[in-house]
Amino acid sequence: MIIGLVTAVAASACYGTGSVLQAVGSRKSARREAEKASSTGTTQHGGPSLSSTAKAAVTWEFMVGTVLDFLGFGLGALAARMLPLFLSQTVISANLVVTALLSIKLLGIRLTKPEWASIGVVCSALVLLATAAGHEGGGDTPMSTHWWLLIISVVLMGGGTVAVRLLGGRAAILAGLLSGLGFGAIGVGVRILDGIDPFDLPKLIADPALYAILISGAVGMYLHTVALQIGSVNGATAALVVGETILPGMIGVLLLGDNSRPGFAWVAVLGFVLAVAGAVAVAWFGEPDTPVEAEPEPQELQPSAVR
Repeated sequence: MIIGLVTAVAASACYGTGSVLQAVGSRKSARREAEKASSTGTTQHGGPSLSSTAKAAVTWEFMVGTVLDFLGFGLGALAARMLPLFLSQTVISANLVVTALLSIKLLGIRLTKPEWASIGVVCSALVLLATAAGHEGGGDTPMSTHWWLLIISVVLMGGGTVAVRLLGGRAAILAGLLSGLGFGAIGVGVRILDGIDPFDLPKLIADPALYAILISGAVGMYLHTVALQIGSVNGATAALVVGETILPGMIGVLLLGDNSRPGFAWVAVLGFVLAVAGAVAVAWFGEPDTPVEAEPEPQELQPSAVR
């Protein structure tokens, strides 16, 4: 349990730092597009074009953030196999706190009192969940569950991408939520994946859950990038938290046998609800990520301007 918690916390730190660095890279790329007065940076609906997203992805900040995301993915996958999903996914989702704190330094964002209060609620909820968590269930599920995970992942990621492009500049929260659902599907897929223990490559390659993980990871990363380009980094991350926490947690309890400590079920439920509510509140109260600029100093009158 302790090793699993440490692993989940490390994944959370990687994800949170990666999100802020990716936001820095996205904004740097957007400023370059604006300086060029380029019309290729947005779609007809006001959202970022594929070319602008690709340009954001080649900034050094974004690449470092992506490396941290991959590291976080590996640590998160390990945590998902050692902890109940409602605990591992929620602890990983605490990257919201890391994101909020780093955004103050790197993006010049000022958090409002409601945002600080909401982050405090999320932290308190994590303590409750860690206290209540019991042993994780098994990953043995019928093959039909693996196929359903692949089908739902394709529908959500494909349909979500189309919806985000149609909504354009208004799709920040939706893109964050969908990316969270994609990352949540990764957690479920890793948990039920065949051919891991013991390792069996042919069995692993034949498992539909593997392709659900790959599709959800790739498209989820793209949607997360879009959310960071057009919306508040804290709001987008909070929406991601909701997506990657609720469904995996429910699936873990209902299908995979995850449970809480005896007599602590109400604590687990309370912590789960507070974590989701706190994340939603951060998204609700989040303001556009515009750094506070100093007011211009009054200019002295030039002699030629005096009448």
